[in-house]
Amino acid sequence: MVRAAIVLLALFLTLTTWLLSPPRGAAFTPGKLAPDISGGPWINSQPLTLADLKERVVLVEFWTYG
Repeated sequence: MVRAAIVLLALFLTLTTWLLSPPRGAAFTPGKLAPDISGGPWINSQPLTLADLKERVVLVEFWTYG
């Protein structure tokens, strides 16, 4: 009984991983330029461009009010 439950759980996880994975070629591609960050309003700084951030390590955290 326990073995059947484990097999069913493994099958379920395998199928959901396969169904929810992004299509090939949709993932990150090295060598491609990142798109500019748009939107606003900017808080505590002037809007930045990718040229301003060139050769810097940048951490981007996305969040919303709510």
